[in-house]
Amino acid sequence: MAIRRKDSFLWGKAPPKLPPGERGQGEGIKIYKCELLDDIQKLRMEINHVMPEIHSPEPKEQNKNVVRNRRFIRGKKKFNMDPKKGVHYLVENDLLEWRAESVAEFLYKEEGLNKTAIGNFLGEREEMHLQTLKAFVGLHEFSDLNLVQALRQFLWSFRLPGEAQKIDRMMEAFATRYCDCNPGVFQSTDTCYILSFSIIMLNTSLHNPNVKDKPSLQRFVSMNRGINHGEDLPTELLTKLYASIRSEPFKIPEDDGNDLTLTFFNPDREGWLLKIGGRVKTWKRRWFILTDSCLYYFEFTTDKDPIGIIPLENLCVRNLQDTNKPYCLELYNPKGQKIKACKTENKGRVVQGKHQSYKLSAASAEERDAWIEAIRASITKDPFYDLVSLRKRKVISNTS
Repeated sequence: MAIRRKDSFLWGKAPPKLPPGERGQGEGIKIYKCELLDDIQKLRMEINHVMPEIHSPEPKEQNKNVVRNRRFIRGKKKFNMDPKKGVHYLVENDLLEWRAESVAEFLYKEEGLNKTAIGNFLGEREEMHLQTLKAFVGLHEFSDLNLVQALRQFLWSFRLPGEAQKIDRMMEAFATRYCDCNPGVFQSTDTCYILSFSIIMLNTSLHNPNVKDKPSLQRFVSMNRGINHGEDLPTELLTKLYASIRSEPFKIPEDDGNDLTLTFFNPDREGWLLKIGGRVKTWKRRWFILTDSCLYYFEFTTDKDPIGIIPLENLCVRNLQDTNKPYCLELYNPKGQKIKACKTENKGRVVQGKHQSYKLSAASAEERDAWIEAIRASITKDPFYDLVSLRKRKVISNTS
C-alpha cells in the first residue's frame, strides 16, 4: 500500500487521503519541519556573519599587540629593578634590538624608566655598554648652550652612579660631545671635563645644607686657573656659570625627587649589600648609598626614602671574618658605645637603631675592599677630588 502511494506520488498522482488521526500528525510534522528549517537558516546567517571575523587577521593582530605591549611593560619593570636583566628580556622577546643605537634610543626616549637604572646601565665598562653610552650622549644636542645649560640637560636624562670609574667614563663622553657641538669654546676635552666637575661640586657646595663653607666666585675662579691648556678661562665665562648655579641648582629626575635629593646626588658609592639585623639576627639584602659621611640603606633601588641612616662620624670600618657569610665588613665605634643611627619601622615611625656594630656582607672580596676604602675616604674628602686632581695633573703635564 505504502509502495503504491510512493509510486503514485513519484509519477505525479495525488496520494490517497489519510485518516483524520494520521492527517493531524502529518500537519504537526510539517510545522515542526518548517520551524527547524527557519532555525537552520538563522544559524546559517549568523555563521556567515561571523566567519569573516574569524578568518580576518585583525583579531589575531590585536591579540599579538596586546601580548607585545604586556611584555614590553614587563620588560621596563624588569629594567627598573635590574637594568641588564630588563634589556636582556626585551631583546630576547624581540622588543628591542641588541644594537647600541637602539638601546640608547630606548634609554633616552622611553617614558617610565628609572633614572638610576639608566645611569647604572650606561656606566658599565663592557664594550656594548660603552657604545651605548656614546650613542646615548650623541642623542643630546648641546650646540649654542653654555656648559651649565648642557649639564642641566645631560644630568636630567639619567642619574650619575656612585662609582668613580663610571662617573669618569660618563663625564668623558659628555665632554667629548659638548666640544664636538661647540668647537673652539675650550682648548681640549680635558678642560671641559675639569670645568664640568667643578660646576657639579659647586652645585653641591652651594645648595647642600650640610656644607657650611659656601664657595665664593673668587674661589671658583681660582679653582679653575690654568685648566684651559695651561691658560685661564675668561673670567666673564666663569662668572656667568657661577651665577647660573647659584640662582638655580641642578634639577634631579622625578623618580629620585625627594627631600634628600641633594644628599643622594652623586654619591661616593652605591650598591647591594647584605645586612644583619640589630634585634632579629637575620641577613637581609639592602641597597646602600654612601654620601656626605653617611650610609643610607633602602629596601629597593627605586625607593624614595631610606629605611635606615648610619652617620659615620666617630665610627671605624674593618674587614671581618664571619663564619656565616663571606666578604664581610664591620662598622663599629672604637669606644665600644652603641652606634647613633636610626631606622624606619613598618608604620613609618623613625626609631633609634639597636646596633653595637653593623655587619655587612658583599658579593666578592673586591667589592668588600672597595666599600671599606670608600667609607674611609668618605669621612675625609670630596668624592670628586681624585678624578679632578688626576685630570688637572694631565693638563699641566701636557702643557709643560
